[in-house]
Amino acid sequence: MYYDPVEAMDRAALEELQVERLKETIANARKSPFYGARLAGVNPEDFKTPADITKLPFTTKDDLRSQYPHGLLTRPLDDFVRLHASSGTTGTPTAVFYTQKDLDTWADLMARSMHCCGCRKSDVCQNMSGYGLFTGGLGIHYGAERLGMLTIPAGAGNTKRQIKLIRDHNVSVLHIIPSFALYFAQKVEEAGYNVKEMPWRIALIGAEPHTEEARRKIEEMMHIKAYNSYGLSEMNGPGVAFECVEQKGMHLWEDAYIAEIINPDTGEHVAEGEIGELVMTTILRDGMPIIRYRTRDLTRFIPGQCGCGRTHRRIDRIAGRADDMMILKGVNIYPMQIEQTLMAMPEVGQNYLIELVREGVSDQMRVKVEIKDEFFVEDMRALQGLQKQIAKNLCNEILITPRVELCQSDSIPKAEGKAVRVVDRRGEED
Repeated sequence: MYYDPVEAMDRAALEELQVERLKETIANARKSPFYGARLAGVNPEDFKTPADITKLPFTTKDDLRSQYPHGLLTRPLDDFVRLHASSGTTGTPTAVFYTQKDLDTWADLMARSMHCCGCRKSDVCQNMSGYGLFTGGLGIHYGAERLGMLTIPAGAGNTKRQIKLIRDHNVSVLHIIPSFALYFAQKVEEAGYNVKEMPWRIALIGAEPHTEEARRKIEEMMHIKAYNSYGLSEMNGPGVAFECVEQKGMHLWEDAYIAEIINPDTGEHVAEGEIGELVMTTILRDGMPIIRYRTRDLTRFIPGQCGCGRTHRRIDRIAGRADDMMILKGVNIYPMQIEQTLMAMPEVGQNYLIELVREGVSDQMRVKVEIKDEFFVEDMRALQGLQKQIAKNLCNEILITPRVELCQSDSIPKAEGKAVRVVDRRGEED
């Protein structure tokens, strides 16, 4: 049932392991210029429980940028074999360096993650994610190979080729981002294939936040089991947390990380089960450890133990980012609230776009929504009724009424890689 016995380790023993590895991490981190200065007065022996980690200061993305390129490294550059970096094209990027030991640890965690949702050596995995500086492609790839699966590095896009590879090689596991999964299911049907007869059985979805409603839509459209995952490049990449076959939260691998959930405004821990900002510490990273990193991702610990028997705590799907919050007319709004509402409606297609615009002196929200072809009819009264219903449903959720624009399928431009869901046009001239 388990890829690694540590998955079901007794909680007390697991916490002892965390403390041991935290002490080693502090000692190792002080070899870097950044943590050497920041942790100068810290004694690793003062840490007796995982909760003692609160004695250490937070690390932020600005810290990572300020130390670019080599300020967080604990080893000479010759000891590193891989570099991943943020995808931004402007400003100072964030870079993460890996020793061979780090890559081996990452592959093991990734193989464990894929195994816990049902992937096995006998499966064929098609990786439909972008490769390169983005960690998702190579992280999944090396994990799939570590698990022993035949792995196809298909990359992103090129739908016809993706379909041919899946059919020719009897692909049973897909790694695909949620927004492309919805688009891909439609294109498979348009190509004349019955999704029920495709060989796939498992979809690994992640890289971009998505709602439970979006997952259900993927599962229904593709006739597949879709498993949520969580990762970020600062913590290696994918494989930080993964759903098991129970699909009731993502197991966060606590033998490799110490996780906290804090109030993003006060920095204090929130109550068990309450949503807050996820803070992560690596305790198995060799060349570039990161301590108490504020991810800005909003989630919660799910109380209780999972039915699968794994003892590692579960986090809920990411509810959004602390820095993604929009404030309109005094109301706090997260993009995920809008997706949750839209994806629950059977008339809504695969894509949508939130635009923030300025009309006179007030800010307004415009939501463009693709409608399935069978609902995009010539009857204007029917379309207007649907438009009003979507606006009403959104208002019930976000407490303001956005301007809703209905669009035909495939009419909203799709971004390569992660979907762009929010565009702020308030600085543009009319």
